[in-house]
Amino acid sequence: MATKANTKPATKAAAKKLEVKKTETPAKKAVAPAKKVKEVEVAKPKTPPPAHLFPKQKEEKHDYTISEKLKALYELQQIDSNVDKIRIVRGELPMEVKDLEDEIVGLTTRIKNFTSEVKSLDDSITAKKQSIKDSNALIKKYTAQSDNVKNNREYESLTKEIEFQNLEIQLSEKRIREYSAEIINKNLIIEAAQTGLDERKSDLTVKQKELEGIVAETQKEEDHLMKRSAEAAKIIEGRLIAAYNKIRSNARNGLAVVTVQRDSCGGCFNKVPAQQQLEIRQRKKVIVCEHCGRILVDPDIID
Repeated sequence: MATKANTKPATKAAAKKLEVKKTETPAKKAVAPAKKVKEVEVAKPKTPPPAHLFPKQKEEKHDYTISEKLKALYELQQIDSNVDKIRIVRGELPMEVKDLEDEIVGLTTRIKNFTSEVKSLDDSITAKKQSIKDSNALIKKYTAQSDNVKNNREYESLTKEIEFQNLEIQLSEKRIREYSAEIINKNLIIEAAQTGLDERKSDLTVKQKELEGIVAETQKEEDHLMKRSAEAAKIIEGRLIAAYNKIRSNARNGLAVVTVQRDSCGGCFNKVPAQQQLEIRQRKKVIVCEHCGRILVDPDIID
């Protein structure tokens, strides 16, 4: 009897396990669609962020203060002033070289024109000499005809022709003398111009060598300063750089950023109010001169 009592509960437990298995199997089937959804999500490509976003993130890390920007502006002004000095020293020589080149072109053109005029005068002299020969031939002809004239009318006509040809010879000789004098004067001018041309060419050679030497000496320094200028400009935003360049272009001496010297603007030397000087020393905002528009900074900004 005891064995029968034990077998029944065992069969009930087994029956429950079978029921649980039956209920679990459909649940697993129901989950099958979820796997497909998961596979679709995994199949989506993961695109990397665009490369142009990285520089923006890098720029956002550097948030320079107004004091740092003012200091960078002042340093940029000092660098650009040194570059201007180099270009001024170099800039005088190119102007001299250009003037010499223009003068050489002018002298060459002048010599060419006078040479052409001399040739034209020579041609005119040659033509006048030929005219004299022709007139002499006509005089001989008319003289021979006058010996065989039949009446006074023919004789007078031939006499007038002979006189006319003699006048033509005299006029041609006069023109030859004038042309010869002009040729002598023009040749003197050509010689003087040629001497000046040779001197200018010699000066040009010297100036060109001098310019090449200065360019070779200052080019490295200028390149170094331009590199420093670009580094200083990175700290300043584009709007402020544009204002700086505009002020520099309008100023005669190229000064856009100046210090306050003896309570006055270092650019136009007008008085700066005490309250404004205090704000300049605090370096919390960009302040410009009320008179000339230059950017004002504290004299101790570099320190």
